[in-house]
Amino acid sequence: MRTLNFQKEELSEKEKRSIDILEILRRRGPISRPDISKEMGINVVTISNYIDEFIKRNLVYEKELDVSEGGRRPVLLDLNTQAGYVIGVGLNLMNMVGVLVDLKGNIITKTQVARPRASVKEISEALLEIVREILRRSKDYSTNILGIGVGIAGLINKQDGSIHWPQKMDHYYTYASVDLPLKELIEREFNLSTLIENDATAACFGEHWFDIDRGFKNAIYMFSGVGCGIMINGEVYRGSSGYAGEISVYNYKEQDLFNCGFGNDCFIKRWEIDLGIVADMKKRLGADKEKADKFFKLTSSNIDNVDLKSVFIAARAKDELAQGALESAAKRLGIKIAYLVNILNPQVVVIGGGLEEAGEDFLKTVNFTVKDWAFRESTENLKILYSQLRENAVALGASSLVMQKLFARLW
Repeated sequence: MRTLNFQKEELSEKEKRSIDILEILRRRGPISRPDISKEMGINVVTISNYIDEFIKRNLVYEKELDVSEGGRRPVLLDLNTQAGYVIGVGLNLMNMVGVLVDLKGNIITKTQVARPRASVKEISEALLEIVREILRRSKDYSTNILGIGVGIAGLINKQDGSIHWPQKMDHYYTYASVDLPLKELIEREFNLSTLIENDATAACFGEHWFDIDRGFKNAIYMFSGVGCGIMINGEVYRGSSGYAGEISVYNYKEQDLFNCGFGNDCFIKRWEIDLGIVADMKKRLGADKEKADKFFKLTSSNIDNVDLKSVFIAARAKDELAQGALESAAKRLGIKIAYLVNILNPQVVVIGGGLEEAGEDFLKTVNFTVKDWAFRESTENLKILYSQLRENAVALGASSLVMQKLFARLW
């Protein structure tokens, strides 16, 4: 394996310029050298020097001539999508998704499994099995797979790719009890350089990377109510140590004293990853047997196996209890988003990770709640919307981060 230092964050000016040129080709190709020069504000000779290097490396190719307004017709350039492929794996609220993509992010093959139980062993084994399955399906591409990107929950050590896992002990959480060397495990088995990123950060980058019009540069990606991805001025913000985006505080010693209702200051406490929807749903079911029986019949479930998916199914069928649980969760999420909007003043808040399945009423309630709770000035031009990449967001974001590194260092 040729080791590529995907965890390195600092880029040279040349690396940044390589990324910018290749991103233009990825988004707008086929395109001419003069048009790239115009978009970047850099003279065409400099652009040509970069392009010549890309052509030598088989990253870019020349194709049919553009229509000219007079004089010699400029040659069009495009990204060679078959120059390499990347595997991306992402963990969502309800499932784990794996993809193989080309250099423009087109999905070649995809696989997914239901979200494993929240233990290090089960999630890491499911992740490894998804990579194995992608490789089994991709024998024609295997010699040209350049790396693996993984988006996963937890605090990611950017130096070695290890994860401090949110392990639940009884009814308490701690991030310190498990340290998973995931990067090492993946690279040892598959002999491919691997990048590990926080799930919300990966999804945030993916939404930006695949937004063809590059319509936003300041964004928050809400991955449930536990963590968020942050983009500032077009760059993913990770903080000084790479741990930015954890939007709750937690002290297990004070767990039993730290409870609250709507709008109290302890709204910054740690939530369950599903916003507490399933727990709330079970309480509602336990309080009304008649309505509970209707819910169980509608979803083919029982009190022991109620999950997020069954709540979404029931809400789409206008089940009163499910709609109530989702409305309450949307208000809680909206208040937390309002707090972040006041701090960061983003252009857009993207809601994803699986919550897209909650439907339009959920999104409307979040919107109304944010506008009620945040400063009016911060929300005048704010967009709140569901992820355009939906369940693929984390996997595509993780693979896109690998591609960005590859574009910078040109393997």
